[in-house]
Amino acid sequence: MDGPAFSTRAESELNRKMGFDVIGMTNVAEAKLAREAEISFATLAMVTDYDCWKVEEEPVNAQTVIGHLTANAEAAKKIVAETIVRIPEDSAWESHRSLDMALVTAKELWPKDATDSLQAILGRFMDR
Repeated sequence: MDGPAFSTRAESELNRKMGFDVIGMTNVAEAKLAREAEISFATLAMVTDYDCWKVEEEPVNAQTVIGHLTANAEAAKKIVAETIVRIPEDSAWESHRSLDMALVTAKELWPKDATDSLQAILGRFMDR
């Protein structure tokens, strides 16, 4: 689902009937933008609540979600700290070269102001 938002009972019932176990607010836009900027991207997803179709559970409310968010933030800090030290400083991941075959407009047609503002991304193409 596109977030941030909570599912309605009807949406939750549909998702449950379709066999979904987890419903998350998407980060598709962020993933697409990262790809276009040749930035590697990973998601760390944390549970904030049980969905509203689970009638045996307490209904979703802001206080419960905030409590889970606070606990999740602490857990995320630990996970990120442990992960960062494992990321190689020099990587040759495919995602860092996604523009190699994506740029089709001739360089001489690139607007100068756009090229200047995107120097960090387009710099390696400027000398070609």
